[in-house]
Amino acid sequence: MSNTNKGTSYLLWLTILLGVGGLHRFYNGKIVTGFLWLFTGGLFGIGQLVDLILIPDMVDNHNLRERAKFGAYYDPLQPAVTQPIDSPHFNLTGAQLRKQLLKAAQQRGGKLSVTQAVADTGAEFTEVEVALLEMAKKGYAGIQNDSRTGAVVYVFHEL
Repeated sequence: MSNTNKGTSYLLWLTILLGVGGLHRFYNGKIVTGFLWLFTGGLFGIGQLVDLILIPDMVDNHNLRERAKFGAYYDPLQPAVTQPIDSPHFNLTGAQLRKQLLKAAQQRGGKLSVTQAVADTGAEFTEVEVALLEMAKKGYAGIQNDSRTGAVVYVFHEL
């Protein structure tokens, strides 16, 4: 998961002074318009100037899309959850929660959504989400969308 930041985007925006426009758009995942800006000098400078105002939203939207790929919840007004699941602020230890999540997934045919996991374990949404993402990052589960509901589902292929 690669996050972008506003400072870097503004620095890349400044490359227009060197005659290269649109690098900030590439950085924020806007490849097509990045090429358009690159070949037209930032839409003849006008688009480049407009982007001064748009960069904060461009960065937030890029980060939201990146987190959504992994099913992570993102609220731009709240800091991201960075607390380890073994934190004493959680009701269960990380190991206990992971075991409960595996049992819940096993009972559901190897597939488990965050909502189902909360219902089955009694843990909070945030701690379940963090634990499932950690398990997916370590390769214990895959992440996909339910074809019927669109919900993010964690798939434990070994179950």
